[in-house]
Amino acid sequence: MKIKKCYSFSVVILMWACCIGICSTSYAQKLNIKNDVFWNTKDGRPINSQGGGIFKFDDPVTGVKKYYWYGVHYIEADSYRNTPFITQTTSTFESVTCYSSLDLVNWTFEGDVLTKDKVNKSGKTWVGRLGVTYINELHKYAMFVQHDKEVLITVSDSPTGEFTWHQKINMEQMIGTSNTGDQTVFTDEDTGKSYLIYSYGKGRNKIYVSEIGLKEGKVNLLDCTEVFKGESREGNCMFKYNNKYYMFASNIYGWDSSYAYYLVADNIRGPYTPTNEMLVMKGSSDDFAHVTQTGFFCSVKGNKQETVVYCGDRWANFAGNGLGYNQWFPLSFDDKTPYFNSLSSWNLDTRTGMWKVADDNNYVKNGSFEADRRHIPSHFKPIQIQLTGWATEVIAGNEIGLDSINSPVLNYFNSENDRKIVIGEKSLNISDKVSFKRKIFQTIASSPYVKLEDGFYTLTVKVKNSNGFAHLEMYALNNGNTLKYSVKEENTSWKTVSIENIPVEGGKIEIGFLADGTANSFCHVDDISLVKTIK
Repeated sequence: MKIKKCYSFSVVILMWACCIGICSTSYAQKLNIKNDVFWNTKDGRPINSQGGGIFKFDDPVTGVKKYYWYGVHYIEADSYRNTPFITQTTSTFESVTCYSSLDLVNWTFEGDVLTKDKVNKSGKTWVGRLGVTYINELHKYAMFVQHDKEVLITVSDSPTGEFTWHQKINMEQMIGTSNTGDQTVFTDEDTGKSYLIYSYGKGRNKIYVSEIGLKEGKVNLLDCTEVFKGESREGNCMFKYNNKYYMFASNIYGWDSSYAYYLVADNIRGPYTPTNEMLVMKGSSDDFAHVTQTGFFCSVKGNKQETVVYCGDRWANFAGNGLGYNQWFPLSFDDKTPYFNSLSSWNLDTRTGMWKVADDNNYVKNGSFEADRRHIPSHFKPIQIQLTGWATEVIAGNEIGLDSINSPVLNYFNSENDRKIVIGEKSLNISDKVSFKRKIFQTIASSPYVKLEDGFYTLTVKVKNSNGFAHLEMYALNNGNTLKYSVKEENTSWKTVSIENIPVEGGKIEIGFLADGTANSFCHVDDISLVKTIK
């Protein structure tokens, strides 16, 4: 049977508007940024981009302004992605990659824009932190990249074209070392000027700002301003928000994660405050900035608000600290004070600049126990008694402290076989040399910017345990009501257990573990998640 098509003009317009609304809603729902996983392009290719940056340039064909993301592809990144239970021992340069996007979520691979055949045939010379800017006087794009013990400048006619050797600059006369410690490129969209942000090459206890421009017809650094001198820092990067400049850096922990430190100034060349004393960004302490090192920032200036995105590097292939190399988070602000929102999944609309927590976000901090660099308690930097984000209460047994002979070790270093099932090098360790009773817990609560909504949640963990426990349980406590899961038998291999339909009210819940064990009995716990139940 055929239906006669006889719609009025107003009905057609209404249907068209509804269709647009549905399409827009569907499109927005796809704009999800999911951390703790390996990322792919929109056609399924692996994204290999570490130690780089995102810059806004006009598409050379369409003229449409796009986000261009540059970073380094190390050969070992492919190996770790395929076999994440094996931590890689070295970093071999393959190329500098370029990806483009209109929305920061759906990425297109534009090509290898700087290859080892052109700058590093063996792949063994260090090629690392980099950034790109447009040089108006030359009508060329310039890439500044760490190359061995100097700074290499390459140029291209296109943001996606091949970058070719322009010159190498030795930083000795400018700062006293031939190389930079870490570096990024920052472009001030209000002035159009670009700057190299970098640290001192030896010890990294100073941070500098240098404007990028032409010197004797060549792309170069025009000046040098020291803006910080104090604790050693790396992962140097910058953003501008509400006419203030924010200088960020991390601790010098190698490939491992760190707090996110910052300074603030009204002028890009300073003075930055507090003077030579970087602050820890609020929200980054419970999981060492979601197990990342400061990488770079991307400012999304929508028609409703501006959102600054913290783009953290996770050098998982060289440190074994979890899945994924790129971990991105929206920042919030209390006046001029930035706040780190540690989220595993969130949605971003680049048109409006608005963001929100995704339905599948995991609210547990340091749930795979990868934030801590060493066995905890640790005598080594950073000196720690407790696991990051977790509290351990000794009810009976040896006290926890820096007495390495008697103190229990709070985390376990997973074997290669463990890591075929659980994520990363570390897990929670519940054990002691003597009979013990212990409580390990984390309180999850709404922050000023991320609400733990009322509803029902599922708590999931992986456990492996010995015999010897009179009592061993996982629990969730909210408003005086406790739901429990008791582990009643030995689990010689990892077992996934969960508590479902946990009611949460008032924006707060405590999750944890209670153990009553004999000497040398053990329980290992990993990959803890608390996710809202979607009905």
